[in-house]
Amino acid sequence: MDHAPSSKEHVKNAALGQGVGYGIVLGLGGAFALGMILVTFILRRYNRELQTSEMFNTAGRTVKSGLVASAVVSSWTWAATLLQSTGVCYRYGISGPFWYASGATVQILLFATLAIELKRRAPNAHTYLEIIKARYGTFAHIVFLIFGLTTNILVSLMLIVGGSATVSALTGMHTIAAIYLLPVGVVAYTLVGGLKATILTDWVHTFILLLIIIIFALTAYASHDVLGSPGAVYDLLVQAAARHPVAGNKDGSYLTMQSREGAIFFVINIVGNFGTVFLDNGYYNKAIAASPVHALPGYILGGICWFAIPWLTATTMGLTALAMEDTPWFPTYPDRMADADVSAGLVLPYAAVALLGKGGAIATLLIVFMAITSATSSQLIAVSTICTYDLYRTYINPAASGKMLIYMSHTVVISYGIFIATFSVGLRYAGISMGYLYVMMGVVISSAVLPATLALVWAGQNKWAASLSPILGLVCALIAWLVTAKKECGALGVACTGSNNPMLAGNVVALLSPVVLVAIFTLVFGIDKYDWKSMMDIRRGDDHDLADAAGLDLEEIPGGHSESHVEFEEEQKKLERAGKISKTATVVMTLAFLILWPMPMYGTGYIFSKPFFTGWVTVGIIWIFGSFLGVGLFPVFESRKTLARTVKNIYLDITGKSHPKAIHAQAVKGQKTPVDVTPAIKSGAKEVVRPA
Repeated sequence: MDHAPSSKEHVKNAALGQGVGYGIVLGLGGAFALGMILVTFILRRYNRELQTSEMFNTAGRTVKSGLVASAVVSSWTWAATLLQSTGVCYRYGISGPFWYASGATVQILLFATLAIELKRRAPNAHTYLEIIKARYGTFAHIVFLIFGLTTNILVSLMLIVGGSATVSALTGMHTIAAIYLLPVGVVAYTLVGGLKATILTDWVHTFILLLIIIIFALTAYASHDVLGSPGAVYDLLVQAAARHPVAGNKDGSYLTMQSREGAIFFVINIVGNFGTVFLDNGYYNKAIAASPVHALPGYILGGICWFAIPWLTATTMGLTALAMEDTPWFPTYPDRMADADVSAGLVLPYAAVALLGKGGAIATLLIVFMAITSATSSQLIAVSTICTYDLYRTYINPAASGKMLIYMSHTVVISYGIFIATFSVGLRYAGISMGYLYVMMGVVISSAVLPATLALVWAGQNKWAASLSPILGLVCALIAWLVTAKKECGALGVACTGSNNPMLAGNVVALLSPVVLVAIFTLVFGIDKYDWKSMMDIRRGDDHDLADAAGLDLEEIPGGHSESHVEFEEEQKKLERAGKISKTATVVMTLAFLILWPMPMYGTGYIFSKPFFTGWVTVGIIWIFGSFLGVGLFPVFESRKTLARTVKNIYLDITGKSHPKAIHAQAVKGQKTPVDVTPAIKSGAKEVVRPA
């Protein structure tokens, strides 16, 4: 794997000027930050929301399914989702996008079950690491702390490294400047609004992203001068295969699911993505933020809607690159793309320029910016929550007040932003691309997936199985990876260690070795008989100081209400039912995505006919419109009453017809308030409102 192209090379081929790059990176980042400042003000003035430590890190645990789904989609739509998936389409043809999408959707679907178990067994947790500490103690906690933070660091690096390369390629903006400036706006709006800001901006990003993907697809398959229909694209792909047949594909075709290298990538993709979902605290953050009854539908809807994003994006833009790379509109014409450019994630931007000219470059810049910033915000909150609750409150200041917890959260957000940008610069000069990080991450982190999952779903896993399996699994994975690379190439450079076979060996050993290791340690140290009670003892942050300083009762603040025993029991019944549904639904959909749909086509070596290819593309376009309805429009519909109340109260306030204090006073007397609440209750002599 060669070094990424130099900045000068990017300037020469840039479709846009540097001013556009700086304008989008700084201008949009600043706009989102200002927008979130305004939203935070509105939520506090009209919905009684106060930025407590619980609200900052858990969004009050009251988020509905539509927003949960859009947050899941946005968090899982990294730069790699768009750039890496398009790259594997360019390399392996029509199979690449499907292998990428199916191999990364099943984790979200399976995680739905884990999200329910988390809500049921540890309702007050802020991170999954707190669960490890409550069950297994300090040693296991430190082990998983290292694996968890490593996961967040690797994901963050992929976002910044891949995004900066794309920004540089499209605008000529210096890569180092892009690396440092991309996180600035994200850090700003995350500081202001916390997890709720992340979830709200996730929805905005997802909405814009889906619109642009729809524009790309309809242009390529319906209105473009050179392409313009699935049939025209099909004919050009047949010609492309004649010029450059794909080694390992059935008859060298780009139009078959039977691809040897594509199948290897599929396995690597599945293994690596188990690590980045099941060990990324960002996904647990979304589960924790969800209202108990909304966690399951949120994750199921999010997983189904997300599938269409990499599948259709890569099927459109990867095939567009293959179909148009021998035309003067393609940026590298008359040459093919260099392997380093493909690995750096430049297939999508080059295809967009060929498809729509400067408009395509701007659209790509926007969707990459959206993907980077929304997922980076999720990572900032994930790391902030871990450092605040698993390091600071657990080992340094167990009696930390809400004010101190907020201070720590803010400090970590800023520090982590600077750290990850600086680390990305080092990788840039070392020649490590986004593609390399993507296939390598499973080797490093996936040995902790099984022990972490069993901590929530099996009472029998003992603390030594949980603590030692990830460490020994990592050792085994590194040995398998490097020994295979040495045997294949005789060297351990970036190019060899990043190739498919060494990565396949390392990834598979990382994920599967704990199956053996957990069994061994269970035999040696015995089956545990855990009663799940210590997870219930995890406590929330104490935000009374912040509420008192604001002159509010903590019970008035969304997310501040303490559950009664009756409410808790009701929730547990709902979660137990949701758990049964999630297990059935996720197994069925996982089998469909991994076996029932793709394997017959892979096994028969079927090469798509023109009508079949047309149907394939049509299904993708229908699915993306369904995704737009599910995570673009449904969250607005679901929150329509709250939005209508808030807009009405803003109007009454601006026109001087009513003050927020008067609105809240009326609410206490029994009318609806700007937040979804139960009837007012008495707390001593003071009236307060409980959030639903």
